[in-house]
Amino acid sequence: MILSLVKEIEIRKEELQNEIIETVYFGGGTPSILSVDEIQTLIDAVYKNHNVIESPEITLEANPDDLSNEKIIELSKSPINRLSIGVQSFFEKDLKLMNRSHSSVEAKNTLSVAMDYFDNISVDLIYGIPDCTNEEWRENIQTALGFGVSHISSYALTVEPKTALETLIAKGKIKNVDEEKAQEQFYILIEELAKANFVHYELSNFGKEGFFSQNNSSYWLGKPYLGIGPSAHSFKGKQRSWNLKNNTKYIKAIQENVLPIEREILTEIDGYNEYIMTGLRTIWGVSFSKIKNDFGVKYITYLEKQSQKYIDKGLLYIENEILKTTQKGKFLSDGIASDLFMIN
Repeated sequence: MILSLVKEIEIRKEELQNEIIETVYFGGGTPSILSVDEIQTLIDAVYKNHNVIESPEITLEANPDDLSNEKIIELSKSPINRLSIGVQSFFEKDLKLMNRSHSSVEAKNTLSVAMDYFDNISVDLIYGIPDCTNEEWRENIQTALGFGVSHISSYALTVEPKTALETLIAKGKIKNVDEEKAQEQFYILIEELAKANFVHYELSNFGKEGFFSQNNSSYWLGKPYLGIGPSAHSFKGKQRSWNLKNNTKYIKAIQENVLPIEREILTEIDGYNEYIMTGLRTIWGVSFSKIKNDFGVKYITYLEKQSQKYIDKGLLYIENEILKTTQKGKFLSDGIASDLFMIN
């Protein structure tokens, strides 16, 4: 697979020919199963085929059970300079309910060692877990902060189809996800992290100054990116593309110098809707001048009309010609954004 990934990087180098690479992100699935040598091979291929800034952010996603002490030390000697660790919860009962492979003790030990070797660590936490009280949720947040992490990504629990969690809920063995409780815990998260001087820069992301995820910020700011490997997505200007999911078919296609890829061209309306969605999720908001320049006056008129009811309800506000969500509107931002979309 590594050779196929390297080959895809080579085949597609022209796609970002005039771009400077600022971030490299190893994510999706469990990239931490790669050896340090394999990671180095992929990073070398990026440098060989692209123009990379002097000190790029290079992130590796990992679960606590993937990161032995030896692996952390090895990674610290590689170009990886940021870890994103999927802790989810520090309570054993929550981890069992979510069918996580790691234990609470493993999560804490991993973070303790990782903090000795990395300055830039992000932790994932899940809120809205059935039977997780608000007090336990505060304890989860404080436990993460106690390790000195500089970034937290946090998401509401979602019940995926055909999972053990869905079955347990259907059988009445555990409670279903409570939207009201999830919203309460979202605002507890905002409150606790604000006290710790974290900036709530995107709906699900909080970072100390200087520690925002540069990779994810690129997505929200509409910068081009190239995704390598099965299922990986790419974006540039008005074009989006994605690789097929099947590993065997992916490798076979690459070996035959064929890109296993599908592409779509975004319409003007697609571009507007996407900007509304990403803009309202971030502290950067939705710029009226950008909409006017990129899409035209009719979109401004439409946005002003559609957003007025949310401004009246105290869910949106306008500051320096930029539309943003209020504190009250943050949890509802995706729903509000969809109502501001322009329909073909």
